[in-house]
Formats: sequence, structure tokens, C-alpha cells
Amino acid sequence: MANVMDVLRARGFIKQTVYEEELYEKLGKESVPFYIGFDPTADSLHVGHFMQLIAMKHMQDAGHRPIILIGGGTALIGDPSGRTDMRSMMTKETVEYHVECFKKQMAKFIRFEGENAAVIVNNADWLLNLNYIDFLRDIGAYFSVNKMLTAECYRSRMEKGLTFLEFNYMLMQAYDFLVLNQKYDCLLELGGDDQWSNILAGADLIRRKERKSAFAMTFTLLTTSEGKKMGKTQKGAVWLDDTKTPPYEFYQYWRNTADADVEKCLKLLTFLPLEKIHSLCAFQDERINAAKETLAYELTQMVHGEEAAQKAQSQAKAAFGGDGEMPEKIVPESVYDLLGALIATGLCKSNSEARRLVEQGGVSVNGEKADNVNMPLPVGEFTLFKGKKIRIKVVRG
Repeated sequence: MANVMDVLRARGFIKQTVYEEELYEKLGKESVPFYIGFDPTADSLHVGHFMQLIAMKHMQDAGHRPIILIGGGTALIGDPSGRTDMRSMMTKETVEYHVECFKKQMAKFIRFEGENAAVIVNNADWLLNLNYIDFLRDIGAYFSVNKMLTAECYRSRMEKGLTFLEFNYMLMQAYDFLVLNQKYDCLLELGGDDQWSNILAGADLIRRKERKSAFAMTFTLLTTSEGKKMGKTQKGAVWLDDTKTPPYEFYQYWRNTADADVEKCLKLLTFLPLEKIHSLCAFQDERINAAKETLAYELTQMVHGEEAAQKAQSQAKAAFGGDGEMPEKIVPESVYDLLGALIATGLCKSNSEARRLVEQGGVSVNGEKADNVNMPLPVGEFTLFKGKKIRIKVVRG
């Protein structure tokens, strides 16, 4: 079996590592327990987590044991990276509910039974009962404030104001790695490259305090060719929960991937062989649409299952001139005009957005461009088109 670092590098995952040669050797000859952290701030994972799940599966399939760390304790402080506000506090019951939701979604990718079974742990179990004086003496002594202030996550906050509460985040995350090393012999922390300073701090703490090997590896962030984070729409995050982001919308999100980003997404987010991906993306004309359809289908199938993926694909083809069943929305009989229909179907979030869309010529009813947001709706069923990419069948009921 190929060394998993070769697999991850070939597919474009790896951004930064430390003690790379030593880590490569270990991954090639023994099972390495590793961990990735997830904040339990919602009851569903989203596209931002997707790459971590795929990387975790690559690691587990190569014989390494995943440790999934739920940040029930650190979520009460909050990572200052890219944030301008404080996180809201959650109850223990809320965190436990979120963990159960995460596990159901993760089980589609990660094995929780059998060889190298994944384990889920919550850092609240050891963080909430810490003695502050003991923590400062045992852990704080290994951290240089001068060095910490050079980390991007802190430097970017200095102008806006960095609280001492948030300043502790790096120590908390490093301590997590130490605890997992002591309890599970965890040797490697993985995460997005925006976490590099925090991840590196944990590996450094173990090496200095325990005099043992410890490693850090970060992955490239899931961004477009223009440098923008993927996984956001006008409605907000693209969730893995089908009640938050229905399979059809999930499919369409990936089907509408920009030409320049398709190959990258296929490498990072699917398990298709690289040879097939190169073949799919060999052309930069209309033939790239086959690659987009493959990307959308593969991801929808992984997250929502074969049946949902087939239905979403059929709906998409019907909506854009092919055969199949167009996605359908039912609106109450009390909705009598176009404005109400745009809101009731979820195509627009507000009256102002609906008016602006119609004024800009972005709405069609039964193939005719609408020019009046107050126009009455046709009797019975009709087709509603938002822009060039979204088309649905509306049923009055």
C-alpha cells in the first residue's frame, strides 16, 4: 500500500508539515493515531468540514486510527482566527446533541467499529476541571508570549482587540494534543492551514514536555481559484444535513463549480482515481460539464446516498432542458403574487431581494421574463426560473 502522505500530496491536500521525513517514515511502517478537531457549534457539519472527513478516510483506509476531538471546552472560548466576536456559550446537553448529529454524518465516511476504529472524545472532559495555577505551572511555562504574538491568528486580531480569554486558545488546543498523546498515544494532529500555529504549538509542547515524537500537518483550505472560501451560498453555509441543504441544492452547488476549480475539487473531495480525474478535466470547453456532473453526483451520493443522488441528477437535467423530474415546491393558495412565491419557495430570503431580482430581469414564469413583482400567479402548476441556474416547478396547494 502506498504511503498515505504520497496519496494526500498527489491529491493536493498537504500544505505544511513539521519533521516531515520522520513522519513519512512512521506513516509508512506503523499505525499512527491522529486527531482532527471539530467545534460543536451547530447540529450539522458543513462543506468546510468535508475535506477533513475525506482526509480522515484516506488516513483510516491506510491503517491509521482517527481520533475525533469535539471542542466542547474550547468552543466556550473560541478560536480568534478570522473572528471579530465572541462565541456564544452552549449547554452540555446542546453539545451532546451536536456530537450525536456529527457522528451520524461522519459514519458515512469513517468506521467506528473494527480495525482502526475511530473514537470520539470531548475536550470538555479535561478542560472544564483544570486547576488554573497547576495549568500555568505545568503548561504555560512552555509558551513564549513573544513567539505567540507572531502567529497570524493573533497578529490579525491585535488591531481590533484580543482578549486574554482568546489568547488562551492556543494553550488549550496544545494541551488537547498533549492529553490525547498521553491517553491514546496520539502522534499527529491534522487540520486546515489556518490552524497551523495552534497545531504546531501542540506538537512542540509534547516534544518539549514529554520528550517524545509528535507531528503536525495542515491541509490546503477549500477555496476557489479566486481565493474565496467554498461552501457558501446566498442562503448561507452548504450543510451536510438534508433538512438544512436539500440534496438537489447540494447537487446544484457542486454542479455550478467554476471550470477552474473542478479538477481541484475532484482530487480533494472524491475518491476517483487520479487518472480518471485527469481524463475528465482534460478539456476546458463545454466538455468540462461532464466533470462537473461527476463531481456533483459523487459528492451527493457520499453525503445523501445513491437514491438521493440519482434523483437530484434527474431533477437537474429536467430543470435545464433534459429528461427527468424537475424539483417541485408547493406554495399555499394564500400566496397570490410573484413576490409571495419567491419567498414561499425559498428562492429569495426577503421582499427586498425578490424585488431587486425581478427588477434586474432575473425571474421568469413559464419561460416569460417577469417585470412586476406583484404580478398574479398562474392558475395551477407553473415553472419558476431564478437566474440561469435555478428552475423549479411550483404547485399551488
